[in-house]
This record gives sequence, C-alpha cells and structure tokens, in this order.
Amino acid sequence: MGVDFVGDWIIFVAVKRGNPLPLLAQWRLKTDVYVQVCGTYIYIFFASLMKYSKTTMKELIELSEKTITIVRNEFLKAKGSIDTNLYFIESGSLRVFVLDDSEEQVIRFGYKENLIVSLDSFLSGKPSDLVIQAIKKTVIKVITKSQIETFLKSETNRILWTKILENLVLQQMEREIDILTNSPKERYKRVLKRSPQLFQEIPLKHIANYLRMSAETLSRLKKS
Repeated sequence: MGVDFVGDWIIFVAVKRGNPLPLLAQWRLKTDVYVQVCGTYIYIFFASLMKYSKTTMKELIELSEKTITIVRNEFLKAKGSIDTNLYFIESGSLRVFVLDDSEEQVIRFGYKENLIVSLDSFLSGKPSDLVIQAIKKTVIKVITKSQIETFLKSETNRILWTKILENLVLQQMEREIDILTNSPKERYKRVLKRSPQLFQEIPLKHIANYLRMSAETLSRLKKS
C-alpha cells in the first residue's frame, strides 16, 4: 500500500457453503460487482474508487514511537505467534508466507512506504500461521494496536482506518486472482502491470514463489 494508493473501495461479505464450490466462479474487477467463489466461501464485493492523501496517512505513521531494524532473513513475526502491531516500512523489504507441508508459500510482499500487518492476528488477538521475514535489512516503524485504538476515537481517523482495511482485503483478492490465472504469462503480466516496483525491490525467486512458477520460467517471461 503506497501513500498515494488509488484503488478499489470494497464491502466484503462471506457466506459459508456446505459443499465445496468451484475455485473461481466469476470475477469482474473495477466494475459494479465483483463475485468470487473460492473453496467453501462466496465473496461479494461492490467496488468504487477511493484515495488516501499523504496528509492523512502521515498522521497514522506519526503514531509510532518505536523504530526497529531487522537484518536479512530475520523474522518480524514467527508462525503461531500473536502480533497486534501495524508496521510501516521506511526502507528494505519483507515477505509474508505460510508453511504448507514444510514448503513456503509467499502470499505478499512489503517494501518502502508500505504498511504491513498480520491482519488475522491483529483483529482477533489470536495466534496466526503467517510468517513475516526480512528479505534484506529493513527499517520499520511500529504502530501498536493501543495507539491505533486511541487514534480511532476521531471519526475522521476511523474513516481512514476503514480505507486501509479495505485496501488490505483488496490486495489479498488481487493475490488470489494472480494465482488462479492459469497462464504463467498472464500471472506475470498482471503483477507487472499492478506493481512494477516489485521487480526492483524483490528477488525473482520470491516473486516466482508468489506466482507459483519456477524462477527459470519467470526469468524467461521477463526476457520475452
């Protein structure tokens, strides 16, 4: 999430189903209705445009009273831990992944001027299987949940926070479409168009993992 991010505003509805449904039934991005059927859940999104301004985002970042530096391969969050902090990346890069039968599956990245959070643990206060690890030396501002709760006493700030959460959910839905797109070339083109800076900040091997393809395939697509 960049400071000047222009994206989709979304209302999220999850309806649990008794029987498994097709992985992807229908999707229409940046239109009136976005419908995705994924596993045993139906997700319905109503989309329109919204913006964050530098001023309002700056107010959130300035809540931080602590800055930390983590070195390459150091963990910001371990599997099974509780993490109710929000992080703003001043420099460096991070990856978020889960372990599937001891195999790492990258689900998102963070780099300069991004916010990153283990959203499930942040909202529930419970342990999360998400792992956050530094790809290289990274400087991070830490914003605690209690600081955010104080920040949210203002109605204006609550509106900003809602937009941040909406964007985080949107990013996850974009990621699901990325990996559900059959063609490796189309997966690559989607991510390149949406996040060209990613290829400047993140090693190819991690992007390849995110896109569910080999590093060799990704390298070949970049050259084509």
